[in-house]
Amino acid sequence: MANVAVIGAQWGDEGKGKIVDWLASRADAVVRFQGGHNAGHTLVVGNQTYKLSLLPSGIVTGTLSIIGNGVVLDPWALRDEIAKLQGQGVDINTDNFAIADNCPLILPIHRDLDGLREAAAGAGKIGTTGRGIGPAYEDKVGRRAIRVCDLAHLDSLEPQLDRLCAHHDALRAGFGQPPVDRAQLIADLSEIADFVLQFAQPVWKHLHKVKKAGAKILFEGAQGVLLDIDHGTYPFVTSSNTVSGTAASGSGLGPSAIGFVLGIAKAYTTRVGSGPFPTELEDETGQRLGERGREFGTVTGRKRRCGWFDAVLVRQACAVSGVTGIALTKLDVLDGFETIRICTGYRLRGRILDYYPSHAADQAEVEPIYEEMPGWSESTAGARSYAELPAQAIKYIQRVQELIETPIALVSTSPERDDTILIRDPFSD
Repeated sequence: MANVAVIGAQWGDEGKGKIVDWLASRADAVVRFQGGHNAGHTLVVGNQTYKLSLLPSGIVTGTLSIIGNGVVLDPWALRDEIAKLQGQGVDINTDNFAIADNCPLILPIHRDLDGLREAAAGAGKIGTTGRGIGPAYEDKVGRRAIRVCDLAHLDSLEPQLDRLCAHHDALRAGFGQPPVDRAQLIADLSEIADFVLQFAQPVWKHLHKVKKAGAKILFEGAQGVLLDIDHGTYPFVTSSNTVSGTAASGSGLGPSAIGFVLGIAKAYTTRVGSGPFPTELEDETGQRLGERGREFGTVTGRKRRCGWFDAVLVRQACAVSGVTGIALTKLDVLDGFETIRICTGYRLRGRILDYYPSHAADQAEVEPIYEEMPGWSESTAGARSYAELPAQAIKYIQRVQELIETPIALVSTSPERDDTILIRDPFSD
């Protein structure tokens, strides 16, 4: 039985929450391996809707859920999210939830810096969520982060605070802000420490034990490959690596632990915030996609930009992330379109490209080359087998599969957990 890593194959918001929830019921452990509470996963189970930002999606099914060391953790956001889910009847305890003790913390000063930078950026804004994710990763790489394990040693934190504050005080001064209030920061950490430490452990050790026992592990990624700090549409990207290889480093398990890589892609394309978007539709068609797909961010509530499926981008995402199979989501949103278009290449200053260029100026100038297909008038909503799909919808799926050079493993036809067509089982590959 293969372990499975789930990643977004577009700009995030592809419907990973539902797919991970669907797979989590068949897994023994679910691990978040990067990102922070800027990620948003919506799960619909029966008449209940759960909105998760930090917690792995497996928590709703009672599956062992782990926040790995590759995540940056806002402990106050975590406490709020746990309280909200417990209010919905979800049982979260030290038996089914764990946090890596070497996980870096997002502090109030990180949120402050995030907001100050974005407010001062003017036309250079990159669309950050303002939750302190980027500054927290910077402090991790700069070797001045405060980590979960430090919460048990607050009385000896002064040398780390010296390094941290030397950096942040200089930045804050540049924005006309006062120095970090060290006493308040220590007070905030002291108040939250016991809550976080009850879940803290060396999760790499726990996961190795789970792996050795032959259990199935599901690695849950946040955002999407096109937001990867290396492979995404830089600088309009997130602050971590979102590709599947991060599942190894962000969880404490080696690359051999990752078996099937399941990429999630919508049957069309969306993006939140700033940055290039070759197939964006700023017309009635784009508005129709947004309304039918209910395209508003789970975390920010921001309206998502919408466009046709971009096979070039998804093919590239599959290649750099070693995707084994794709879960195609929101097929039902395309119901009723007379004609559907797929981007198969780009024009850039007279040249034809079969890849997305790295430079921002080139990314902004590429023009999509489209292939048109007849749509379908029948409904695909709620279909759970290929036999229930219109013939033209099947042709669309097959054409997408050909263009992205990656097999379709699953098709999702509604937000409901069981409205899923299984073509290739990731756990049995």
